Amino acid sequence: MRMRKVLVIGPGGAGKTTLAMRIAEATGLPLIHLDSLYWRPGWQPTQAAEWDDLVSQLSSQPSWVMDGNYGGTLDVRIAAADTIIFLDWPRLRCIWRVVRRRVQFTDRSRPSMPAGCPERLTVEFLRWIWDYPRRRRPGILERLERVRGHKHVAVLRNRADVRAFLDGLGSDTG
Repeated sequence: MRMRKVLVIGPGGAGKTTLAMRIAEATGLPLIHLDSLYWRPGWQPTQAAEWDDLVSQLSSQPSWVMDGNYGGTLDVRIAAADTIIFLDWPRLRCIWRVVRRRVQFTDRSRPSMPAGCPERLTVEFLRWIWDYPRRRRPGILERLERVRGHKHVAVLRNRADVRAFLDGLGSDTG
């Protein structure tokens, strides 16, 4: 299957942005970081109606690698994607990675975020990551199972899975 629209989803700290960048580099597909479009300076969110319109417009583009969660628009993005990658990583690993990221980007925005959004770590975000396997994961796996068969679905659970996926890109993009 030729990949033209690749969606990367998973809990915070799973490595969605990094994997999306690597896929975009390997395939030449345009890269869309949803976090960089959703957040405005000072961590102000985009208004819901505007966000829904933007995601619909982005999803209708002919090709992309898109990373981010945003459950309210997930069905639109799954419907548009031909390839969905779910990073199904353990919660402690994700929490470790967001703590490390917070230290790495102290008092500044990380490259995939807009200016004016210095890296932060809130109790709510840590709780969201902790609860993800119980609250979010089952619904995502159910959605992916419904599209499996007419879309390429990859559930990656560790570094070896990610490496194998990236190693296989040469044969998938032709």
